[in-house]
Amino acid sequence: MNIANILARKGSMAVTVRPEQSIREALALLERHNIGALVAVQGESPVGILSERDIVREAARNERFFALTVADLMTRDVITGQPHDDLLTVAHTMTERRIRHLPVVDKERLVGMVSIGDVVKAQRDHYQGEVDTLQTQLLAGESGLAH
Repeated sequence: MNIANILARKGSMAVTVRPEQSIREALALLERHNIGALVAVQGESPVGILSERDIVREAARNERFFALTVADLMTRDVITGQPHDDLLTVAHTMTERRIRHLPVVDKERLVGMVSIGDVVKAQRDHYQGEVDTLQTQLLAGESGLAH
């Protein structure tokens, strides 16, 4: 299973923001879409990511943070995934790097976003499918023994 499987189910929409937009505009986007992070883009390429954590940390130390732009707060070293990336590898990367959102890029173009919740749900669904298959096989084997 890979990122493309998740995007096929949830859709490839990623909410984006431009680096020059205000933090107030970014907050409105986060609230409107009920999400935890925005991908900052120039054209179709990600140049940063802005999360709720980035905003809260700055708000806690800077009373005038509303005067800032997305570029002032965004993380510029964006860790990205590609559609063919294996979910176990993605889960490991997200856990080790302590990130909850992974922009998905194909040929330098943003094609979607996955969250750690998306990855966990996909893994859970996959394992549940395996359990269901094994249970069906066991039950079929037991009914075959009864004859």
